[in-house]
Amino acid sequence: MAEKRDYYEVLGVDKGASADDIKAAYRKAALKWHPDRWVSGTDAEKKTAEEKFKEASEAYSVLSDPDKKAKYDQFGFAGVDGAGAQDWSQGFGSLNDILNNLFGGAFGGAFGGFSGFGGFGGGQQGPRTMRGRDIRTRVRLSLEEIAKGCTKEVSIERNRPCPDCGGRGARSSSDLKTCPTCHGSGQVQNVVNSLFGRTMTYATCPQCGGEGKIVTNPCSSCKGTGLLRKRETVHVKVPAGVEDGMQLTVRGEGHAAARGGVSGDLLVIIEEIPHPQLKRQGTDLFYTRVISVADAILGTEIQIPTLDGSQKLKIDPGTQSGYVTRLRGKGVPEAGGYSRGDLYVKILVWIPRKLSRSEKEAIEALRTSSSIKPDPNREDRELFEKESKYF
Repeated sequence: MAEKRDYYEVLGVDKGASADDIKAAYRKAALKWHPDRWVSGTDAEKKTAEEKFKEASEAYSVLSDPDKKAKYDQFGFAGVDGAGAQDWSQGFGSLNDILNNLFGGAFGGAFGGFSGFGGFGGGQQGPRTMRGRDIRTRVRLSLEEIAKGCTKEVSIERNRPCPDCGGRGARSSSDLKTCPTCHGSGQVQNVVNSLFGRTMTYATCPQCGGEGKIVTNPCSSCKGTGLLRKRETVHVKVPAGVEDGMQLTVRGEGHAAARGGVSGDLLVIIEEIPHPQLKRQGTDLFYTRVISVADAILGTEIQIPTLDGSQKLKIDPGTQSGYVTRLRGKGVPEAGGYSRGDLYVKILVWIPRKLSRSEKEAIEALRTSSSIKPDPNREDRELFEKESKYF
């Protein structure tokens, strides 16, 4: 299965794009990739168009929703897992309906359901803006760091603009010439005559790669690429409550793009370091403590670990093995939320396997005592069955 592309990259917009920009970008993608437009294409072209249209629709469904967009900006795909999924079992809907929904019926039936596509061959665009590649890295976090949130220093190697040429790739600005093939547009035009009429399509210029300019005198430091590789340190702010495997997206901290293009993103994968005493399940924490028979009978006070430091816990006389108590609000915060989980403490009573003669005699003397025998009353059984379900 192909790896998902960044939603902003799919629609060709920046992170700071307005709602209107996002809508316009989706309209352009729908015009180009809607399956209705590829009914006469080959099977491979139909499949590509279908995948591209689904990809654009998923990106738009997330970026057009302020809440989903905010979560995606902070947590990447992990923050909106499944939020952009759509049911395509009933088809893709007509392109005319999609545009009417986008612009409040402004298109009416002007496109006639798009039964003919003369003149709508993707639309001419300006020179292509280069985008740097994303960088993936991992950061290991303790449970305490996850609970409070933290800032981590991440050392990465990435492409940065060449300081000698300012990222142009040319010795001087005069060595950066307009591409003679596309005349600076970044695209070349093709006219195709088909059963549906005359269609103009645009493709990326093969000489300049869509940039609209070519380097005639390359910079000696970067060999014309405009980029040099450097090891740098990036400070990554990690919000409280992240989970193992979650991906954080740091916009613009990936590889730089040549000649003033848009930098890629830094994708940070969270790796949680197992806690030596506490076990995590979502926002809740679990801790098991073994006490002696004497402490269970007589009661005692123990120290238990929490994310806020050690805390005293009173063990009542007669505590049964398997008893669970809950400390509210002592768990892990919810990622992106305001609630916090609980800490569950399970008490197990240690039954010794070997005893000295005097110890055996002491226990034997208590064997017939009614206080030592198990209490069959209903209340104790229900308490054990209720609390032991957590472990």
